[in-house]
Amino acid sequence: MKTTLTTLVALAGMSSAVMAQDLRICVEGAYPPFSYTTETGAVEGFDIDMANALCEEMGRSCELVKTDWDGIIPALLERKCDAIIASMSITEERKQVIDFSEKYYQTPARFVGAEGMTEGDLDGKIVGVQRGTIHQAFMEGEYPDLELALYGSQDEAYLDLVAGRIDAIMADSIATLDGFINTEAGEGFAFFGPSFAIEKYHGSGAGIGVRQQDTDLRDAFSAAIRSLRASGEYQEINEKYFDFDVYSG
Repeated sequence: MKTTLTTLVALAGMSSAVMAQDLRICVEGAYPPFSYTTETGAVEGFDIDMANALCEEMGRSCELVKTDWDGIIPALLERKCDAIIASMSITEERKQVIDFSEKYYQTPARFVGAEGMTEGDLDGKIVGVQRGTIHQAFMEGEYPDLELALYGSQDEAYLDLVAGRIDAIMADSIATLDGFINTEAGEGFAFFGPSFAIEKYHGSGAGIGVRQQDTDLRDAFSAAIRSLRASGEYQEINEKYFDFDVYSG
């Protein structure tokens, strides 16, 4: 059954129970290098390391709850988890139903297609995007005449691009660089066109999602992000995955 914005608003208005000492954190596990699932079933990546570091900084014991992207906001509102750490961009539309900490990173979006492809080649082509993301909203707003293929995970979009079922992908530039272009599967594919970081669509960075009534938890996450930046621990995590400061893209 399709979850509507009205349904999410209703769920967000549910009364809040007293915040437990232990936190359950919704993560995705299908968005490398930010979050990915290993062969043993473990979830790793920048988001995961940040979740663990933030919980430790806050003095909280945290359980990571692997959740499909399509169901991650409903899971938060239905109290299956207490926060979302899954590269979720802070947008005005999402803030109608949940709240966010300060950003913990921000990167632009780009098109990916076969090497040599240009923005002028998009007419009549099919572009893949992950369903329910800022990238779907961007494509629908700025490229309304293009056919979109919607996917439950970014990995599914990569598979269809390689198979030739779609012609290009619009996604986060770092996720596609490390999760696809720089892999064996991404051989022969490259970025094309400009980078996009339009606040109307792309928001003001990736934040930690919480229920609107959980203002103390929101503020605790924001304070912990600032503390990790100040102590240098953020930079240590950053350097495991990136050769630049992902905080500002």
